[in-house]
Amino acid sequence: MEGKEEDVRLGANKFNERQPIGTAAQSQDDGKDYTEPPPAPIFEPGELTSWSFYRAGIAEFVATFLFLYITVLTVMGVVKEPTKCTTVGIQGIAWAFGGMIFALVYCTAGISGGHINPAVTFGLFLARKLSLTRAIYYMVMQCLGAICGAGVVKGFMGNTRYGALGGGANSVAHGYTKGSGLGAEIVGTFVLVYTVFSATDAKRSARDSHVPILAPLPIGFAVFLVHLATIPITGTGINPARSLGAAIIFNKDKGWDDHWIFWVGPFIGAALAALYHVVVIRAIPFKSK
Repeated sequence: MEGKEEDVRLGANKFNERQPIGTAAQSQDDGKDYTEPPPAPIFEPGELTSWSFYRAGIAEFVATFLFLYITVLTVMGVVKEPTKCTTVGIQGIAWAFGGMIFALVYCTAGISGGHINPAVTFGLFLARKLSLTRAIYYMVMQCLGAICGAGVVKGFMGNTRYGALGGGANSVAHGYTKGSGLGAEIVGTFVLVYTVFSATDAKRSARDSHVPILAPLPIGFAVFLVHLATIPITGTGINPARSLGAAIIFNKDKGWDDHWIFWVGPFIGAALAALYHVVVIRAIPFKSK
């Protein structure tokens, strides 16, 4: 029995704890089981000669095109009916936006990172996840894709019908102030970009092997939830390309009056999420001596 007890004691202490639980896991600087990517340079001229750079931009264009095509058509389908009981309603619109982000991030993550949103690109740039060169290129391609996606919807529906149904353009709803709309866009975009940072964090990817596979799911779900909350306020932008594409194709005062909100709000929200990520999530833990 003594020999067996000794074997049990040795067995229990033979291997050290490899993955501390709770806050202890955040203070393990030695022997990291993950690799933190180096900060991206501000300017990287070499990207301009790489096919992967242009391939990523094409992926962003196509993804944003498909995103606007499906989501604006869904919005049009709800608006055209006199009673929402015969349509998918607000919940259906939210599912269309969230579901398309889930699918498109899954499809393009390995090519471009699956941004599909200038606010996401801006937040990742501030956190030094990509260069200024790539960030500007992505934003341009996203906006062009959004314009083309909304344009195809208008082509299908016809100019008169498309204009009468509002074109899926964002605006602050009656009864809400511009400040309320701006606040909704800031908080909504913060939720989205914060989720993007958390779902793609290198440390979590290493400790939870399922995280890279499931990353599109929480991102899409965040978009779904934000739409449920803010569709009644602004129609939910949280994506300047989506708002720009619909506004340009709709091209009426309703789409332009409050358009600045759908750029300023998302960019502020993305900047706050990037700041939170750098200061709180990725900060080097304090170690007392």
